[in-house]
Amino acid sequence: MPMNAHPASSMPLFARVLPALLVAALLLFPTAALAQDTGTASAGPDRAAILAELDAYWAEVSRTVAEGDFEGYAATYHDDAVLVSGAGGVSYPITTALSGWKPDFDRTKQGDVSVSVSFQFTERLIGATTAHESGLFRYRMDAPDGDPIDATVHFEALLIKKDGRWLMLMERQMQPGSE
Repeated sequence: MPMNAHPASSMPLFARVLPALLVAALLLFPTAALAQDTGTASAGPDRAAILAELDAYWAEVSRTVAEGDFEGYAATYHDDAVLVSGAGGVSYPITTALSGWKPDFDRTKQGDVSVSVSFQFTERLIGATTAHESGLFRYRMDAPDGDPIDATVHFEALLIKKDGRWLMLMERQMQPGSE
């Protein structure tokens, strides 16, 4: 017997069962490795339909921002959504963020400012009822009484499809980006 070989009975129990546990995990949960979608792999035959739904979701976000439709914008989030601010180093309920953003929505709705937001995606990990989207958003506000705000920010969004509607669970705003 080679010097570093041990009879199975002298090996710790963990070392003897680990290979069996790994095989069992792979057999029981094979979809974990297959479910990842980097944006180029298929999410099944409905990938195009799911992407169309998500594109419609982001178009609605853009519309509500541009029109100052605060209620419509708030409805794009899940009730328990969270905003994660990389720049601020904090996270908090989206309701807190929304209350801070509401005055700008009101100014937009009244026509005092012109606002737009657009999205560009670098990765779209999707399933039939879940999505994780990464990319950049560009937010622009033009006000006659001040300098324009033009911010491009890296972001991630975690969405779920609930009762036939996509809702954002988590919005993570990261570092500033560039065009």
